[in-house]
Amino acid sequence: MSRVRVALFVTCLSDTLYPQTGRSVVTLLRRLDCEVSFPAGQTCCGQMHFNSGYRQAAARLARKFARDFAGYDAVVTPSPSCAGMIRDQFGILGVDAGARVYELSEFLVDVLGVVDVGAVFPHRVSYHPTCHSLRALRVGDRPLRLLGAVAGLELAELPAADSCCGFGGTFAIKNSAMSEAMLADKVAAVGSTRADVLCALDNSCLLQIGGGLSRAGSPVRVMHLADILAAR
Repeated sequence: MSRVRVALFVTCLSDTLYPQTGRSVVTLLRRLDCEVSFPAGQTCCGQMHFNSGYRQAAARLARKFARDFAGYDAVVTPSPSCAGMIRDQFGILGVDAGARVYELSEFLVDVLGVVDVGAVFPHRVSYHPTCHSLRALRVGDRPLRLLGAVAGLELAELPAADSCCGFGGTFAIKNSAMSEAMLADKVAAVGSTRADVLCALDNSCLLQIGGGLSRAGSPVRVMHLADILAAR
């Protein structure tokens, strides 16, 4: 069987603020014998533009995405939010590019058929299922199955796990008071788990929660699933 030719769509936020996550995805997929490429011309998927009503700008970015990622067996992204934009909204913009786009946990479990990726992470970890992973992609228990197979990792259940952290892109700016209240609830829930690390699939949510934990003086670190699965 030939190696799967994968392109990494790193996303704007990860590329700018969390480049380690992109490197972790590459490390992990190469460990699993994928041929991984990084199309250097990639830019934004247009989600922010689309959600803010700038359809023409979003369409231009969607068409560019389709050109940049043509010819690969699969496109893998460490962001359910961006994957949801590509799969669910590109069609509205008249662009067909979503069939080969996978969020990381989907790709590992559904395409490669693996759960144990050879990771070692001896820490107590709690998992926050982000809104897009729950309600747009419906990734279900895939991330928990992957975390459960990590050597040395102890899973700690997060109370009210399916509640939003209050980020929601521009929601956190336009509705800051409500966002802060939602974040306070999430930070309290994380603190109750006695976890060393909070894990999620979207760095945008980890940015929000991590900021709240830091301001509260919490010792809990935030980490993307890819960074834990790449750990040895």
